Amino acid sequence: MMRSLYSGVSGLVNHQVRMDVLGNNIANVNTYGFKRERVTFQDIISQMMEAAAKPTDERGGINSKQVGLGMAIASIDKVMTQGSIQTTGINTDLAIAGEGFFVLKKGEQLFYTRAGNFYIDKDGLLVNANGFKVQGWRAQKLTTGEIVINPSGQIEDLYIPRGAKSPAAATTIVKYRSNLNSATPIITPESTELDREKYTHKTSVDVFDSYGNKYRMFVDFIRVGLNRWEATVNVEGVQNVLVSVGEPKIDNNNKFTIEFDSKGTLKSVSDNSVNPTVLDNGTVSVNVRFVLPDGKEQTIKLQLGDVGSIENSITQFYAPSTAGHYDQDGHAMGYLESFKIDSSGTIIGVFTNGLQEPLGQIALAGFTNPQGLEKVGENLYIETMNSGLADISPAEIKGKGKIYSGALEMSNVDLSDAFIDMIVTQRGFQANSRTITTTDQMLQELLNLKR
Repeated sequence: MMRSLYSGVSGLVNHQVRMDVLGNNIANVNTYGFKRERVTFQDIISQMMEAAAKPTDERGGINSKQVGLGMAIASIDKVMTQGSIQTTGINTDLAIAGEGFFVLKKGEQLFYTRAGNFYIDKDGLLVNANGFKVQGWRAQKLTTGEIVINPSGQIEDLYIPRGAKSPAAATTIVKYRSNLNSATPIITPESTELDREKYTHKTSVDVFDSYGNKYRMFVDFIRVGLNRWEATVNVEGVQNVLVSVGEPKIDNNNKFTIEFDSKGTLKSVSDNSVNPTVLDNGTVSVNVRFVLPDGKEQTIKLQLGDVGSIENSITQFYAPSTAGHYDQDGHAMGYLESFKIDSSGTIIGVFTNGLQEPLGQIALAGFTNPQGLEKVGENLYIETMNSGLADISPAEIKGKGKIYSGALEMSNVDLSDAFIDMIVTQRGFQANSRTITTTDQMLQELLNLKR
């Protein structure tokens, strides 16, 4: 009879633990990135009253007779299901849709979290509410001027330099993707200046010198044959503009000629020297050279496209003539004005000169067994021997989720489920208390036999 007392006590104690876990879940119903927990039970040792017996010729087999001695907690599991995404409009608020954890650093220790309520401190570092530094990879500028991020490298603190300068860069290339109308009248030497002016397709583009000074470059196209166009290049405020294909010549001028095939695609380009150089395969371009007012020479490559290609090339179709360039690589000096974070966690700086450059990329950590992580408070987890080592990579790689900027992941606690579990837990606790009181009454009856 004493067995039922101890079984009832185990039921009371472990249902109380389950109630503690439920209370913690409900307390954190509005905690960003919180993952609810559940308690599972298992029976403990059973006392053998009679062992099982195998069948014989005279009788069948007999099952064992055992009396259970109560119950215990099998596990307290972390339920890592996705929480709802709540929009906040703050660009440093980040939510993960899918697997993965943000990586934070305090001193030399790494922590992991799903709560992405970050901000920028006075030193420009991206940190969480407790000042732990968000980890990722900073962008590096190569000697070629290209900006790259190496996610295979060591993670480091992410730095967003408010007010940082973007140095001026001279224009070295202008890329064209336009159409010249095949219905445009052909201009001949006998054509009037009025016709020449009327049927000239004028384009312009802003180009920059190494100081960031802006100049307007004009490229005017006239049709001089069935599939032949002549272009004239001028730069505002600059004299003696020279155009060449390949190496410059003594008699270069500021004109070049474009030939199209019968399909309307680019066939060749040539300069207008006495012995013109012709390019008729691959990507074709012309070099524009001019001397700036300060005496410095600058060369800009006008990339006209690929021979025989329609994409990113000049064409000649029966359609209105369109504006010329679609890209040029020069710009004035600018200051970092704002930044944005895309779904891969790349931090993109927006400068006052219109330039957008990557500043860094946020790292995400994945685990073989995320339920094996240990909670250490403040929405943080650390590795354990059963979680596995952190697999750190960018978002949307190796099964990791997508990052949403301007949003936070809510707790995955479902109040309706929590309240139902609370009722079930209360009834379990109540039933076990009845086991104890009933056993006590039976013991009292046994003591009364002495009277």
